Amino acid sequence: MAAVLIKEKGQKASKASLTRKKMKNYQKFAAVYDSIMDDSLYNLWTDFSLRHFPKKKKAKLLELACGTGIQSIFFKKAGFDVTGLDLSADMLDLASKRAEAEHLDIPFVQGDMLDLSHVGQFDLVTCYSDSLCYMEDEAAVGDVFEQVHAHLNDGGTFIFDVHSTYQTDEVFPGYSYHENAEDFAMVWDTYADQAPHSVVHELTFFIQDEDGRFTRYDEVHEERTYELLTYDILLEQTGFKKVIVYADFEDKEPTATSKRWFFVCEK
Repeated sequence: MAAVLIKEKGQKASKASLTRKKMKNYQKFAAVYDSIMDDSLYNLWTDFSLRHFPKKKKAKLLELACGTGIQSIFFKKAGFDVTGLDLSADMLDLASKRAEAEHLDIPFVQGDMLDLSHVGQFDLVTCYSDSLCYMEDEAAVGDVFEQVHAHLNDGGTFIFDVHSTYQTDEVFPGYSYHENAEDFAMVWDTYADQAPHSVVHELTFFIQDEDGRFTRYDEVHEERTYELLTYDILLEQTGFKKVIVYADFEDKEPTATSKRWFFVCEK
């Protein structure tokens, strides 16, 4: 589900893990989203991006699946002309308020990464926190690649991360996490799904209402990844001329036990 291993003993949960597919109660969830996010991950995504973005002043950057906008703000402060896109209006409302509070001009657009026809052209595109793992199937992943390629300027760079097959096959199945806070509690269990390299995350939230009572919200999130070769073929078919794969936020090649793959793709 999102970043690193969702939560590796003691870590806060990470982004897309809790935000993408089958989210029924974004308004309630958005209220507690940032409090369960591991803030250190934004620095890791930013540092990795800055190492691999081409050096260009005032480059236009599109952040796909931007959530509540924290990563967009990191990119804006790093000097990029940022646009954030997400499916959730509630998440984007928080993102806009956060940017306004910091006196930053960041357009946040509600939309689907499967259709970027309304967002314009960019020098850089990112899609972090394993958001691509929420695509329905391999064909949908390829469709996202085509959309990104079409909206990247020549020489532009697309960076995304996904779970490794080791993560979905060996780490996630049987994973369980519980968290208690003053105004909410969370139970998170993960199981292997039927399709190869896929998992189901079952989440239950107890969120405190204004009258002090707790209301229960249940959600199911499905994620799937693919072999490295599959991603390489899809990217090549789309037209990306250069693709380099790294692992776990570092500039190193993936190993058999890498948990997160990073793709740096040049148009």
